[in-house]
Amino acid sequence: MNFSEYFNKMRGTTKSPPRVSLSEILWSWIGAFLGIAAVAYINYNILEKTDLVMIIGSFGASAVLIYGAIKSPLAQPRNLLGGHFFSAIIGVISYQLLHSNMWFASAFAVATAIAFMHATGTLHPPGGATALIAVIGSEKIHNLGFLYAIIPAGTGALIMLIVALLVNNIPKTRRYPEYWL
Repeated sequence: MNFSEYFNKMRGTTKSPPRVSLSEILWSWIGAFLGIAAVAYINYNILEKTDLVMIIGSFGASAVLIYGAIKSPLAQPRNLLGGHFFSAIIGVISYQLLHSNMWFASAFAVATAIAFMHATGTLHPPGGATALIAVIGSEKIHNLGFLYAIIPAGTGALIMLIVALLVNNIPKTRRYPEYWL
């Protein structure tokens, strides 16, 4: 392949997708608000005085998928739950084994999480962030060890999934999930 062919690939091949309806925007907003509100409420009102956390930054990206792009294969329950859980474990292992070399631990965690999600059919882009947070997170995150995979990663994702199931199926024009396994 020559340079011209290589750079021409970056032009894209299709047009932008059509805009979504106002109803779709509203239901996406309601779902994201309620899903994040649920995990944030638990984090700031129930777990605040403990060493546990319930909300992590990658949940913001999950909200985009499970409330705003509900038909995407990346937004389905298997991907949401498996992507966060497996990536959290990989992130914790990466930190525990490689924390003396943080740049390498960070890169290894994300790359390995992506490869593992691909291999298990659980690809969920926010999982990459979940793995990275396990490496670069606070002392509170590091102190959780493998519990990080259960709370916040697994339990928080499960709470957001329950909200997605309830909210995304209210309007007749929306259906979630497309599949479970």
